[in-house]
Amino acid sequence: MSFKVGVPVGLLILVTGLVACHSGTPKEEPQQAVTSAALQAPYNQVFYDSLGTAMASYYRLSDALVQADSVVANRVATDLKLHVDSLPVGLLQMDSTHLANISGITGSISAELAGFEGETGLDGKRAAFQMVSDMLFDLVKNTGLKGHTIYHQYCPMAFDDKGAYWLSDKPGIQNPYFGHKMLTCGETRDSLTYK
Repeated sequence: MSFKVGVPVGLLILVTGLVACHSGTPKEEPQQAVTSAALQAPYNQVFYDSLGTAMASYYRLSDALVQADSVVANRVATDLKLHVDSLPVGLLQMDSTHLANISGITGSISAELAGFEGETGLDGKRAAFQMVSDMLFDLVKNTGLKGHTIYHQYCPMAFDDKGAYWLSDKPGIQNPYFGHKMLTCGETRDSLTYK
């Protein structure tokens, strides 16, 4: 392909991608559309305090990826791994099968975070972040997070239009998969509010 043909084709692809991201739904859904009724979080408050600390680290990791800051992302991923590893799952009063599932989820999150720093580029770090996001959402859905609302957000263009989810503590979109290239690309697909 010659340079004269390649540049317009490249610009056309870029414009099409930007339009696709911003054309579907509004950047922020109306609050009543995404907020469900408050769910029960019936387990020990010590567990929820620990999970809340882990989620705060997760949100800092998301922010580091929005900023495309690999150094901060590595440091925060290490911090998040420590918090996940120290979750007091033994305090959860549930049947052994359910408890084994929770332990499996936390072990998988920890393993994914262990490999995070070894990823050399932001694309690899963002792929690991996607896995962590999906597993953390499963964890919160299974245990709850007393006193918190979790926004389940989605970018349709992440990973070559395969799409990817992440979690946020606020309804506004700050896309960790594209950062400032497409900061507000995405939508809130669901929210979990726990009392």
